[in-house]
Amino acid sequence: MLTKLMMYLDYSFVRYALIVGVLIALCSSLLGVTLVLKRYSFIGDGLSHVAFGAMAVATVMKLSSNTILVLPVTVVTAILLLRTGQKATLKGDAAIAMLSVSSLALGYMLMSIYSTSANVTGDVCSTLFGAMSILTLSSTEVWISFIMSIVVITIFILMYNRLFAVTFDETFVRASGMEADRYNTIIAVVIAFIIVLGMNLVGSLLISALVILPTLSAMRVMKNFRSVVIFSAVSSVITAFFGMLISMLSSTPVGSTIVVVDMIFFIICMIIGRIVNR
Repeated sequence: MLTKLMMYLDYSFVRYALIVGVLIALCSSLLGVTLVLKRYSFIGDGLSHVAFGAMAVATVMKLSSNTILVLPVTVVTAILLLRTGQKATLKGDAAIAMLSVSSLALGYMLMSIYSTSANVTGDVCSTLFGAMSILTLSSTEVWISFIMSIVVITIFILMYNRLFAVTFDETFVRASGMEADRYNTIIAVVIAFIIVLGMNLVGSLLISALVILPTLSAMRVMKNFRSVVIFSAVSSVITAFFGMLISMLSSTPVGSTIVVVDMIFFIICMIIGRIVNR
């Protein structure tokens, strides 16, 4: 098995996939803590479905790169969901649920009607659950993912204190004169970038697991915001790395394998947390 692994690592496209996968997992875990604590855990799932619908439209329009349409649509949707919040006519979970199902249905319908492939079901399944397309990344795509990941991490570090305040007490933030809407917009834009980045790795249905599971695991064993963020980031990187290695060695779907590894790690953390609390 070790010999087989070393053979795989000799190929540049495998190394590219591992680098991009680890970066996506790291970015996802950072914003996951904020989304879980703000009761927006389900937003990753809703935005991923919106991205799927936008990707279907981009495919029908035969755009040279799906990201040209998918990214702005996902960003705008995220801003509308997070900025309007409780002021919206259609609130929180209801808005996310409506967008989620509508976008998923629209995307599948468009891909069925304007199919450019003989295997529509296979294409849809790959988009929803992820495929080995992560292994076909070019060096340009790797650099784009790397730069976007660095931007996300930099924003999180620079805005850490403000994001902390908005996460725990948005009313106090507004009362103290800070612009809470601006920080909600930043959160929305960043999470949209993460969703679009992660779709190549785990698919549009499973990307929310990358956002939520590391945070929930960290909350089982850690007791403050900073330690939860650090633990979540480290565990997300480790589980994504080993999930991808297991996927390559056993020829299982990348996204599903990573999520299963994340789930196993969550169960371990939950058991440790219960033992420590006792």
